[in-house]
Amino acid sequence: MAGIDVAVTGLGLVTPAGIGVGPSWETVRSGRSTAAFDPVLESNPVRISCRVPGFDADALLGARRALRLDPFVQFALVAAREALADAGLDPQTWDGARVGVVLGNGDGGPTTVEAQHRVLLSSGAAKVSPLLLPMQLPNMLAGQAAIEFGATGPNLVVSTACASGTTAVGVARDLLLLDRCDVVLTGGSEALITPLAMAGFAQMGALSRREDDPAAASRPFDADRDGFVAGEGAGILVLERLADARARGARVRARVAGYGASADAHHMTSPHPAGAGIESAVREALRDAGAGPGDVAHVNAHGTSTPLNDLAEATMLKRTLTSDPLVTSTKGVTGHLLGAAGAVEAVFTVLSVEQGIVPPTANLTRPDPRIEIKVAATETRVPVDLALSNSLGFGGQNAVLAVAAA
Repeated sequence: MAGIDVAVTGLGLVTPAGIGVGPSWETVRSGRSTAAFDPVLESNPVRISCRVPGFDADALLGARRALRLDPFVQFALVAAREALADAGLDPQTWDGARVGVVLGNGDGGPTTVEAQHRVLLSSGAAKVSPLLLPMQLPNMLAGQAAIEFGATGPNLVVSTACASGTTAVGVARDLLLLDRCDVVLTGGSEALITPLAMAGFAQMGALSRREDDPAAASRPFDADRDGFVAGEGAGILVLERLADARARGARVRARVAGYGASADAHHMTSPHPAGAGIESAVREALRDAGAGPGDVAHVNAHGTSTPLNDLAEATMLKRTLTSDPLVTSTKGVTGHLLGAAGAVEAVFTVLSVEQGIVPPTANLTRPDPRIEIKVAATETRVPVDLALSNSLGFGGQNAVLAVAAA
């Protein structure tokens, strides 16, 4: 595996910031929050979320196809189509046996589950849809993508909570390095904004309760942060070995130069207070990339806007990286996309490396004095030869990508 580079040749996004890479990136760069009151959550303890705007599954996928897909799959297929087009790949002409799909997801299809549970309670078991399980199973994320694009190689869904999307990209990279595939469609998707799921997050104290000003609710690294705002969507990347991408004349947007993963082994929901687990993943990603703690120009932080997470991550970054990198959390704009967050943020990190642009951390109006890292409050243009994208998840899951210039 020595000397083999993995290229990112295609990107696709469906996010609260927009449908498509262009609209999403423009909104993230503007620092405009997408949080708003959500009528679906009207009776919930917390009634704000970050929804994908104007997503018409019937128009984008066809009414018959969309009817059989939970939103978490719908988002992924739309993003995947964009990523493949961006990569210049035609599924009609490729060798499907050499194409893998590795996607991340936290909770499958809760929209379908909750809807069918209401049917069960109101009308009885005989009225429950036979599509319940095929629509809600997490593995259908990759399964439906394989069906859509004729990808008959390795087909996986990984679930590491809010690190799922990042873990998926790391596993996809490994498949290329091991020569199991020539192309891997990777990333993550989540559609978890349902009354039951959001009630659970609210009851455990994870969500911001800043309902008097929803747009200001997600405020990573700010002294007044009080929890995250839930988001939804998908981020998809097309990965190939660099030599293969260049041989076919593809545009190489960046390289996935390293990957690290670890477990806190500390607590079921809280991160290690000193960030020991995520530090281990950061150091492994740098070792894998052949880089050191003084080489990182930018970090797209996990930065959820929760009191414990932001402080632990910032403390770790200050201790671990000697380059004083410019840090941002795009969750100030998009909210927390949970199992899709790492994939979406990997796309944003690729764009930062490619364009030399670090987007702002929205709502950073009163920086936490305990946080000593350099957090971008405004869009900043700076050369980014190497960046990190960090993800942490419940259960102490940690995953980090090292993204390098093409």
